[in-house]
Amino acid sequence: MRKTLCSFLLFTSIHSFADSIVEVERAFAVAVPPGQRNSAAFMTLKNNSARPLMLVAADSSISEISELHTHSEVDGVMMMRKINQIEIPSKGKAELKSGGLHIMLIGLKTELSAGSKFDLSLKFSDGSEQDIVVPVESISMQSH
Repeated sequence: MRKTLCSFLLFTSIHSFADSIVEVERAFAVAVPPGQRNSAAFMTLKNNSARPLMLVAADSSISEISELHTHSEVDGVMMMRKINQIEIPSKGKAELKSGGLHIMLIGLKTELSAGSKFDLSLKFSDGSEQDIVVPVESISMQSH
């Protein structure tokens, strides 16, 4: 009986942990010319849990500031603006892509050239964090 209970508790713990994980798919950032101080990171965030989660922050050592952004139309002009969070629906996805939601990398401390990589930390509303490695691609490599 005790072994069965322990096995059940272990399975439940692993299952609960697995449900809270956000899968990051197809992360990349845009290469920029030398001297350019800003870029953006894109990805798909897949929420495997039964409750919605929010991406609430991002951080990277390659930029002075990392902000969550969206595009919106103001008087017929597309403009970027900072947002506080990006919702990832339960059992759903949030698409961070050009012309929409994205992570803005402001005040680059290093050159972002195609073929390079950098670390990015994602912070979620449930208190979890996920560190990922983001490859840098040229605009011509992007398949959107």
